[in-house]
Amino acid sequence: MSADQKSVGELLAATVPMARTLNLEFLETTAERAVVRMPDQPDYHNHVGGPHAGAMFTLAESASGAIVLAAFGDQLSRAVPLAVRAEIGYKKLAMGVVTATATLGRPAEEVVAELDAGGRPEFPVTVAITRDADDAVTGEMTVVWTLRPNS
Repeated sequence: MSADQKSVGELLAATVPMARTLNLEFLETTAERAVVRMPDQPDYHNHVGGPHAGAMFTLAESASGAIVLAAFGDQLSRAVPLAVRAEIGYKKLAMGVVTATATLGRPAEEVVAELDAGGRPEFPVTVAITRDADDAVTGEMTVVWTLRPNS
């Protein structure tokens, strides 16, 4: 599978209905970084007029999934990526358009080497959520992923 920007975004939009529902825009998807933007949509606002916490969670988790697909898409024939756990912290009020930027917490080569050795590697992906208006960090998320070997 090619893990270029367009194919990863299209794949996620096709296979993850929430990404499509929230109109997420996949701006950059490489093995080093994924950047995903969520437009300001009143239907997904909370009680103070910003994006709902659940929408921000989905935005950040989608960015983490995009980088996982970009980094490990060539492993899909032998392992399936699965989120193991996630933690999010809401730091500041998010208003308007927000963007999530994800980075791998372990070198991809190290993760693949563990898979090659017969393991089921786990690795963190960190995500910063920022307000587009002023680049203020409004949230931070860590998603721990695994590559579960196919039986």
